[in-house]
Amino acid sequence: MVFQRDLVGLRVVAVHAHPDDEAIWTGGALAELAQRGADVTVITCTLGEQGEIIGQPYQALVADATDQLGGFRLTELRHSLDLLGVHGEYLGGAARWRDSGMIGDPANDHPRAFVHSGSEAEIQLLERFNALRPHLVITYGPDGGYGHPDHIRAHEIAHAAAQASIHPPQRILWAVTARGPLEQGFAEIAGIPVGWQRADDSIAAVETFDAEIRLSDAALATKFAAMKAHPTQLWIADGSVSDVNPRAAVASMSSTEYAIAVFCLSNLVAQPLLRTEHYQLGHGVPLSDPSDITSGLEF
Repeated sequence: MVFQRDLVGLRVVAVHAHPDDEAIWTGGALAELAQRGADVTVITCTLGEQGEIIGQPYQALVADATDQLGGFRLTELRHSLDLLGVHGEYLGGAARWRDSGMIGDPANDHPRAFVHSGSEAEIQLLERFNALRPHLVITYGPDGGYGHPDHIRAHEIAHAAAQASIHPPQRILWAVTARGPLEQGFAEIAGIPVGWQRADDSIAAVETFDAEIRLSDAALATKFAAMKAHPTQLWIADGSVSDVNPRAAVASMSSTEYAIAVFCLSNLVAQPLLRTEHYQLGHGVPLSDPSDITSGLEF
């Protein structure tokens, strides 16, 4: 497959909290940027040790049992990044910072909890920004997308590092879930697998956004594959199985104009895998074209 290489020279850094965030939140954009020639680096801040596991065979890996999930997710992330065609790093090195869990989780008090990373994490990210000199930084908004403390902390250090950088990025974008497109995707779900749940209004979403990327077929297929590289964390209802999730799940769509498939996290709430990704401008140069997150950048 031949891709348009119009972004050669563009440097992009995505700052994410846990393995799988790179695929779920930004997989399409990262794949498309890389396919167009940009140099893309994903900096992940924790191993996602406090995550739940979807499927039964690997339940003993969770933090409250053997606490082995972080090492497993490290391998999942490596596979996802390879599929996306991007570079990957861990902030401060693998396992320097630990998944803090949600607000009130006892993991909040772990000595390596990312939520308490303070100036050390900001300095670590600043050093990487100074070395990588990104034109574009992608992370979450001030609420972390849905309130997770580690997502909020990733937002904080990304902005702090950008402000202090020798070569400040021209633009910071926040990955968001957009209410309107999400509802359009939900409307296309005709049937969900047995045991899954239909979503209520609790999924955090924003009403407005500054950029909507309609993913190319190649970028969308890459995002789909990168999401499937995280089988302990999510399940796509396409009839496939794995050693982590050995029971096939199948959903049906009434249309695929807005979404191409149905997936769920460990809560088994069915969600649409949208053809689009959405971003808000967090700082810097406004977008001259809301369909292209690189529009207006100089590189």
